[in-house]
Amino acid sequence: MTITAKAIRIHETGGPEVMKWEDVRVGDPGPGQVRLNHTVAGLNFIDINHRMGTYPLSSLPAVIGMEAAGVIEVVGDGVSDFKPGDRVSHCMSVGAYTEKMVIAADRLIRLADHTPDEIAAAASLQGLTAHYLLHESWKLEAGQTVLVQAAAGGVGLLLCQWAKHKGATVIGTVGNDEKAAYAAAHGCDHPIVYTRDDFAEGVREITGGKGVDVVYDAIGKDTFEKGLGCIAERGRMVSYGVASGPIAPVDLRVLRPLSGSVACGGLGNFIKEPAERARNADELFGLIAEGVLKVEINQRYALEDVATAHADLAGRRTTGSSVLMI
Repeated sequence: MTITAKAIRIHETGGPEVMKWEDVRVGDPGPGQVRLNHTVAGLNFIDINHRMGTYPLSSLPAVIGMEAAGVIEVVGDGVSDFKPGDRVSHCMSVGAYTEKMVIAADRLIRLADHTPDEIAAAASLQGLTAHYLLHESWKLEAGQTVLVQAAAGGVGLLLCQWAKHKGATVIGTVGNDEKAAYAAAHGCDHPIVYTRDDFAEGVREITGGKGVDVVYDAIGKDTFEKGLGCIAERGRMVSYGVASGPIAPVDLRVLRPLSGSVACGGLGNFIKEPAERARNADELFGLIAEGVLKVEINQRYALEDVATAHADLAGRRTTGSSVLMI
């Protein structure tokens, strides 16, 4: 049976105005699928990239959004690991900006009682991103030094806290003094206001000229080249986003004298396997429940007001995480 739900859908790419609050048709789940009743959706920069066409969608019109939490309403044939009433979240499956969604059961993350829907919607994508950055793209060890670009953002705050928990020294870039204080309260030992101070010079001063073991950069064009100059011998630049635009070609002559390296990250590669995804999510949400990692939800918007949310995120007017209430 097909039902109607409200959703944010785009018919063309462009600015926030292309997002329309519309009725969409949602069918029954097929084999291996479930139908979810979403309660909260996450807000992530990848949503802006989809809306603008920077990361093209397979077809239009399309419901956008890449992260949400909610309750299973109906399960399709062959689904044995979940049942109606189970609380779950998911990420990296386009179509989350909607009241109801049909999704493959093997894309779901089971939520424990200690994980509220808001936390799951704010931290599934960003938290699992932080997990692979710290454990796969570079295996961070105690005593190392990291540079976190956009340290006051959702992923940035989690990286600062988690890196500090692992025993690293954390340097972070932020846009203003308020964000500097905020990052410092969440594990950043040395916040640098990049709009006022040269962060490369700051890194050299803090590290005594040695540089950092790893740079985590989701900004892209505006920070990547200068960030390369911040890595130490045998260090690594990890690029996992391009919020400011595409990165220019890399001159390997910058890296060769240092035996340095560049790694690119994409969360989809690290959540394909249900067992790996569940294991990483259990670690993430366990650390949140223990208070080791604090997910700061500082902006809440109604889903139908998502245009304002996108404008705030793109304008760097947010701190921590943002969610869309459904």
